[in-house]
Amino acid sequence: MRGAAQRAGAVGPGERLLDALDRWVPKPAAWAFAVRIWLAMMLALYAAFWLQLDSASSAAVCVAILAQPKRGQALSKAGYRFLGTVVGGIVGIALMGLFGQDRVLLLLGFTCWLGLCVFVAQFLQDTRAYGAMLSGYTVAIVAIAHIDAPQTVFDAAIGRVAAIAVGIVAITFINDALASPSTWQALLPRLADAHAAARAFARESLTQGDPGPERTADLIRRVAPMRSDAGAIAGELDDGVHRAAGARSAIAALYVLAAASRALAAALARIDGPGPRVREAHALALRSVAEGEGPRLTELASARDRLHDLVDEAMRDLRTSLDEIMALQRALDVVNAATFAEDGVRALADGHAPLRDIALPTHRDFQVALRAALRVMIAFGLAAELFILLGLPQASFALVQVAATCALSSVTPDPRKFALGVLIGMPLAALCAGFVLFVMLNGNQGFPLLAIAMAPVVIVGCLVSLHPPSFTIGFITLVFTPALMAPDNPQSYDPQTFLMNALLVVAAAVILFLTIRLVLPISASQHRAFALEEAHRDLAEALAGEGGDATTRTSLNADRLFQFSAWNSGSGAVRRASLHHAFAMAQLEAAAARAHAQLRILSALRGLVPLIDQARAALASCRSADLDRAAHALAGEAKRHDRDVRMQLARAVADLATASRVMRRHGRFFRRLSLPGS
Repeated sequence: MRGAAQRAGAVGPGERLLDALDRWVPKPAAWAFAVRIWLAMMLALYAAFWLQLDSASSAAVCVAILAQPKRGQALSKAGYRFLGTVVGGIVGIALMGLFGQDRVLLLLGFTCWLGLCVFVAQFLQDTRAYGAMLSGYTVAIVAIAHIDAPQTVFDAAIGRVAAIAVGIVAITFINDALASPSTWQALLPRLADAHAAARAFARESLTQGDPGPERTADLIRRVAPMRSDAGAIAGELDDGVHRAAGARSAIAALYVLAAASRALAAALARIDGPGPRVREAHALALRSVAEGEGPRLTELASARDRLHDLVDEAMRDLRTSLDEIMALQRALDVVNAATFAEDGVRALADGHAPLRDIALPTHRDFQVALRAALRVMIAFGLAAELFILLGLPQASFALVQVAATCALSSVTPDPRKFALGVLIGMPLAALCAGFVLFVMLNGNQGFPLLAIAMAPVVIVGCLVSLHPPSFTIGFITLVFTPALMAPDNPQSYDPQTFLMNALLVVAAAVILFLTIRLVLPISASQHRAFALEEAHRDLAEALAGEGGDATTRTSLNADRLFQFSAWNSGSGAVRRASLHHAFAMAQLEAAAARAHAQLRILSALRGLVPLIDQARAALASCRSADLDRAAHALAGEAKRHDRDVRMQLARAVADLATASRVMRRHGRFFRRLSLPGS
C-alpha cells in the first residue's frame, strides 16, 4: 500500500515538463502586450517617416519608454513625458542662447540643471518624478548633442517635441484600438484582497491582542505598492477621477485601520474589567471588520452613530477613565476607517464620488535626494572631461547616454539593481541592433522589412521586461535597440559609426555602474539613519503643532515605515527593535498631529483657552505627567458644553493620553532622540 501511495503521489516527467512550461512560457496577456508595443512602435516610425521628422527613431524610443501593460500607466507616463520634453526643450534653447559660444559654461550649466531636476524628482511621485527627471536629460538631447552646431538647437527641440508627440499618439491609439487592459480593473482585485487582509488583521488585533510591528509592516508592504496604480487611473475613463480618489481613500483607510485596531487592542489591555460601554464598543468595532463581504455602509453608519453616543456618554460621566475614553475613541476610529475603506473600494469599482478625496504623500529623505543629485552631476562632469580628453568625434552622443542613464537610475527604487541591469542590457541592445541592421536587413531598404526585422527584438524585450527581476534588462534592450539602429529613410549602414556608438553606450553603462558603486553610495544603515533623522524632524514639528493634516501624516508615516522595513537588516531581534521604535515614533507623531488639530478647533471657545494652552505646552514638553493632567482637565470640561464640543474634546483627550502612553512606554528610546521631557 505504501508503494501504491508513493506511485500515486509521484510526479511524472510529463507533469514536470508542463509545470516548467507554465512557469516560463508567457501568458496570452503578455504576448498581447508585446504585440501592442511592436505595432505602436511601427506606427510611430511610419508616421515619423511620413512627416519627415529629423529623428524618426525618437518616436520609436518614446513608445518603448511608454511600454506599460496597463492603459492608465501609459497615459500617465505619456503626459509627464510630453511636459518634461517641452520644459527640457525650452531650457536647452535658453542654455544654448546664453552659453553657445563657451562650451565649458554650457556643460557646467547643463550639469547644474540636471542635478536640480534629479533633486526635485526625488520629492515627487511615480510619473511626476519621471517627468521632472526627463526635463533634465532632454537638455542633453537638444543642446549637448548639437554642441558643435548651435544654430540647429531650435530645430532639434521642435523635432524632439514632434517625435515625442507622434510616439504618444501612436501608443495611445494602439492601446485604445486593441483594448489594452485598464489599470483600475487590475487594481480592484488587489485592493479588495488587501481590504480583506486588513480586516483580518483588525479582527486578530481585537480578539487576540496586538499582532506586533512586524505583522503590521507586512500589511503595509502589501498596501503601499498600490499607490502608484491609484495615481494612474484618473485619465482612463470619464469617471476616472472618482475611481482614483476612491482608491486613494481606501489605501489611506487601510493604514488607519491597522493603526486604530492596534491602538484599540492596547487600550483594552490596560482596562481591568471593562464596563458595558467598552464591551459594546468592542463588539461594534469587531462587527465592522467581520469576515466575508463585510458590512454594508448603512450598517457601518449605524455603528458609527452608536459609538458617537457611547463616547458622548463617557465624556458626560466624570468617573470615566482616560483609558476608557481612548478605547471608545479608537473603536470609533476603527469603524470610520472601515467605512472609508468600504466606500473607497466601491468607488473604484463603480466610479461614484467617494466620501473624501485625500492625498497620499510619500516619504523622501533630503540627504538621499541631495546625494542622488550630486552623484549625477559628478558622473556627468567626470565623463565629459574624460571624453573631451580622449578627443572622440562622437563625444556628444556618449554624454547624452551618460546623462540619460544616470538620470534614469536616480528615480528607481534600487539604483544598484538598475545599474546592473543597464550593464547587461546595453551590450544586449547593441547586439540586437547590429543583428537587425547587418544580418536581417543587410543593406536593404523598405519599411515592411524593417518592421518584420524589429518584431523579434521588440517582442522579446517586452516579455523580459514583464518579469520584475529582469525588468531593467528588457527595458534597456527595448529602448536602446532602436536608438542604436537610428532608423532613417534611406537607412544608413555605416559599420564604423555603429560600432563606435555601441562601444559608447556600453561605456556609459560601465560609467553608471561604477558611479552607483563608488560615488556617494548609500548603505542600508545610512538609509535607516536618514529616515530616522527625517522622522525625528517631523515628530518635533508635530509636537510643536506644525504636523499638518493627521490623515496625510498617517499615510506619510506608512510610506516611511514601508521603506524603513525594506532597509531594515541585522538579526531578528535587531530588526524587531528597530521596527518597534519606528512605529512608536509614527504613533506619537500621529497622536500629536491629531491633538493639535482638535485643539485648534477648540481654541474658538474662550473658556477653554487656558486648558488648550496647557495641553499645547504639555505636547511641546512631551512629559507624560503633563499630558495626563492636560487630558484630565479637558475631560472635566466636557459636561459644560454641547455634544459637538464633547466629541472634539474626546478626540483631543484620547490623543493626549495616547501620546502620554507612548512616551511612558518608549521613554528610553525617546531620550536617545533628545526629545524634551523624555
